[in-house]
Amino acid sequence: MSISRIRHAGFVALGGSAFCLIVALAYPGKASLPPATDLRDAASFASIRDQDARSAALFTEAAKVIMHPRCMNCHPATRRPTQGDDMRPHEPPMFAGAADKGPSGLACASCHGDANVATFTGGIRSIPGNPHWSLAPASMAWQGLTLGEICRQVRDPKRNGGRDLEAIHHHMAEDHLVGWAWHPGEGRIPAPGTQKAFGELIRGWIDSGAKCPA
Repeated sequence: MSISRIRHAGFVALGGSAFCLIVALAYPGKASLPPATDLRDAASFASIRDQDARSAALFTEAAKVIMHPRCMNCHPATRRPTQGDDMRPHEPPMFAGAADKGPSGLACASCHGDANVATFTGGIRSIPGNPHWSLAPASMAWQGLTLGEICRQVRDPKRNGGRDLEAIHHHMAEDHLVGWAWHPGEGRIPAPGTQKAFGELIRGWIDSGAKCPA
């Protein structure tokens, strides 16, 4: 049986999940340099006496997570998600759609379920999943922005979904979808540190005035 007929038979038998597996086989991952995996403790910034400088330094450290591929891939300016540690274009080609969950007829949930699923391939080794899998809204697109621009965007209720700083902390420190970044499935480098350590950096940033890097 030809490869194309095997793929077709698998898709008919297993439905959308087989299509996702075929995509993983057809678009193997590319080699890339690993992102940073360390994250400083929030308490280590206490020696910075100037409060504004300490606040900016705390956000700069937190940005190791915010600007990590695990987060940036779902915050695209083009409304097309990227994937992998090298942030290559998503395959199959995808768009945010009206609700940031994919276009009509091919929602994100067509491939992304409630949990990560291993593919047992040498390319894409797992398909990521979470009950709330979706792209960030366009107002929170981060790709292509500077650290300072992202910081000002994060603290701006007009762009961050109407969240005040306490709600931002809750989102960063406790949201389950944000937490996926530290449990991304086989073949992906987790975000640096832990969600708890990340939340403590955001807490310190807020308590010191939520200042942004220049």
